[in-house]
Amino acid sequence: MPRQMTEQERQEFLSEPHVAVLSVARGGDRPPHTTPVWYAYEPGGEVTFFTGTQGRKSRKAGLVHDAGTLSLTVQREEFPYGYVTVEGTVVGEERPPSFDRALTVARRYMPEEAARGFVEAEFGHPASEFVLFTVRPDRWLTFDFADEAG
Repeated sequence: MPRQMTEQERQEFLSEPHVAVLSVARGGDRPPHTTPVWYAYEPGGEVTFFTGTQGRKSRKAGLVHDAGTLSLTVQREEFPYGYVTVEGTVVGEERPPSFDRALTVARRYMPEEAARGFVEAEFGHPASEFVLFTVRPDRWLTFDFADEAG
């Protein structure tokens, strides 16, 4: 039977380099804006993610700024399945982020040299709207099938 994760399990799971799915209110009668994002998290801390990459205007940056709250879901896509959803409050917005904070996120998903190149390219893009958000986890939802694997 699937079970909820312990606090330590959910924090460790979130600290792994999953791709998160971000959902943020859009307002009016439209459904939430939902999109994948790269993020960084250390157990007990806050979640950071960036948007506005490759010089493109980011619809989600404005929505996150306006809403002030959001949900992020990460999942294990193979058996034993599991997921963590964090509902949180936006507590920081850096436009542009520091090089090191952006690199902290990028290096979770790419080898060091590629991550540095990616971040350097973002800062070098003339139309960059690069922004890093910091989110305080307020509520956690979890599910884990790990006990079913045995």
